[in-house]
Amino acid sequence: MTTKRTIAVAMSGGVDSSVAAGLLVESGESVFGLMLRLWSAGPERPNRCCSPKDVANARKVAGRLGIPFYVLDAKDEFKSRVVDGFIRGYTAGLTPNPCLRCNRDVRWGLLLERATKLGATHLATGHYARLRRTNGYYRLFRARDRRKDQSYVLSVLGQKQLTQTLLPLGQLEKERVREIARDLGFVTADRPESQDLCFLGGDDYRSFLAEHLEPSPGAIVDNQGNPLATHAGLANFTIGQRKGIGISGPEPLYVIDKDVENNTLIVGPKAALGRTHFAIREVNWVQGTPPEADAPLMVQVRYRAPAVPARLEYFQDRVEVVVDEPVINIAPGQAAVFYHGDECLGGGIISR
Repeated sequence: MTTKRTIAVAMSGGVDSSVAAGLLVESGESVFGLMLRLWSAGPERPNRCCSPKDVANARKVAGRLGIPFYVLDAKDEFKSRVVDGFIRGYTAGLTPNPCLRCNRDVRWGLLLERATKLGATHLATGHYARLRRTNGYYRLFRARDRRKDQSYVLSVLGQKQLTQTLLPLGQLEKERVREIARDLGFVTADRPESQDLCFLGGDDYRSFLAEHLEPSPGAIVDNQGNPLATHAGLANFTIGQRKGIGISGPEPLYVIDKDVENNTLIVGPKAALGRTHFAIREVNWVQGTPPEADAPLMVQVRYRAPAVPARLEYFQDRVEVVVDEPVINIAPGQAAVFYHGDECLGGGIISR
């Protein structure tokens, strides 16, 4: 006898989570909606995932579907685990990706825990990725719509979380999702998308950091150590950045590295950006075990970066990644996520 499922859908007031809920209700599942009220920079800059309008829209969708809808407060947890970590990362000279920590600690941590207490057996989201169960293990794959694929930011999940996870949109194109939303009469059907971090409230991240960090000017030097100019703070820069350095020369200059100890920004030509080795920390493998060192892999070093061939080298105190051709924009704090074909194997945070 199959135990009946009760599915909590993480709703954000957007079209993707709305359609995820709609598809599950149409398939006969027992569903309720959950929304987390997250920290924002102020009433004039509401969090993009839970603004008053988003809460109202999610409530309207739930009402149209005839499902319960709950809003849970998570402002303090989101601030301490995600926002403060974002600020600390930039203070340490990193380029953090807060969506990874949010997925691990908030969505599949706090939200899943609270959903379970409310009677849910599973958590569904509007992420674009696919899950399969093979030989007792859950495997994570890229979405059918490669333009929307979000397996990169789900690489932090393991078997414990995936056992209770549903991703209803993995097989759908984005255009089809909007069509379904219109067919169901959702107010969210044509909601525009935003690529900004949810807690910035529409601000540039540099403006946000300027409110939380003291000014810390220092030297800008070339990759030979020659002084060129001064900067207003290392947090304003990321590896691979070209615009906004404020130096003109015979060839474009890029941010090559950040020397946090000496508060120095190192710039150089694009050719100096390439790296063939880098180390990772906080490594997570989706199936719980690492691939063989000589296994053929592809690595993706940023959310929108192309995946390139790579292999792993395991040491007692670290894991190193070796790529065949130099890769630019390898920034400590970002995730390196590994794939075999369309399957996401897991990943880690670039440490150096």
